[in-house]
Amino acid sequence: MIVQDLQPRRFMAKSLLDFTFEILVAAGLSRSDAETIAKYIIQADEIGSDSHGIFRLPQYIDEIRNGKIKTHSNIRIESETNSTAVVNGDTGFGHLTLKTATGLAIKKASAEGAAWVGVNHGNLAGPGAIWVREILAHDMIGIYGAVGGNNLVPPWGGTDRLLGSNPIAIGVPGGEESPLVLDMATTVASNGSVQLKAQQGEAMPEGWMVDQEGNPLTDPAKSKEGFLLPVGDYKGFGLAMMVGLLGGVLNGAAMGRDVTQKSPNIGQFIAAISIDSFGDVETFKRNVDTVARDIRGSGKLPGVAAVRLPGDAAEAKRLDRLANGIPIGKELYATLNDVAGKLDVAELAN
Repeated sequence: MIVQDLQPRRFMAKSLLDFTFEILVAAGLSRSDAETIAKYIIQADEIGSDSHGIFRLPQYIDEIRNGKIKTHSNIRIESETNSTAVVNGDTGFGHLTLKTATGLAIKKASAEGAAWVGVNHGNLAGPGAIWVREILAHDMIGIYGAVGGNNLVPPWGGTDRLLGSNPIAIGVPGGEESPLVLDMATTVASNGSVQLKAQQGEAMPEGWMVDQEGNPLTDPAKSKEGFLLPVGDYKGFGLAMMVGLLGGVLNGAAMGRDVTQKSPNIGQFIAAISIDSFGDVETFKRNVDTVARDIRGSGKLPGVAAVRLPGDAAEAKRLDRLANGIPIGKELYATLNDVAGKLDVAELAN
């Protein structure tokens, strides 16, 4: 009997970075923009956000072709005060827009103590964790939120798809301990996770989605026939609603029925809080370390190997993948090389 090897192949980050860069340049991006976008795409894979990393590259190329992403965008500040701003992404790559917005938030928070920057006419920009991590390096707390580009969530008790998975991320720096980074969709699973299951030919666990009658939906190929479920029932719906108002309506971006596949006008926000505006930075970090150690060292239920904090799993994956490579499944490998062939780019190789 022949046993098929189902283990994903591992590729070092540099190989994936170079491949992504070449694909983006071939698709019409400048070398400078392609380098920036590729860096953030592979950062998502490094921390285990596989549904937002190189998995999305074929989607990005399709969206360039159908006009949903501009290869040359005029990212600009629409309005600003000393501590706030609204950035228009001009429907370019979300990674470029969020780089601008995050840099602006850090600059303003350095001067004012805290800053909030909103985005309109944006696009998917990977997981929120990569943006709050940028802020952590400046001894600041980072907060990120976004309106999902697909409406797959109805109001609690309703049937009309009026909300996305509307993610939120919060990053808090530690001292000797790893930073605490919460990065979550306001649904039990993100739409990207559903798409990843579909590509891998795997069923979704019960509890991710339901059909129009409220029955469990486990076939990811039928996801458009059902609804994503909010985390925490009505509480998750309420959180998604508020994130949408802050990321969408506040910034002049789309929310609710205004979110369309033809012109999503994705909205996001990024906030930075300078710790030294509240007290001594090193004292704060030591106190964060104390809390983290107390929680990790707390009693465990039977069968629980370890008490984990937000960001622990991502950090473990980051260390493993930097040392041993990023796993790429055979389905994704074939899809990536198909895109490469169409753009006359060499196949992905280590």
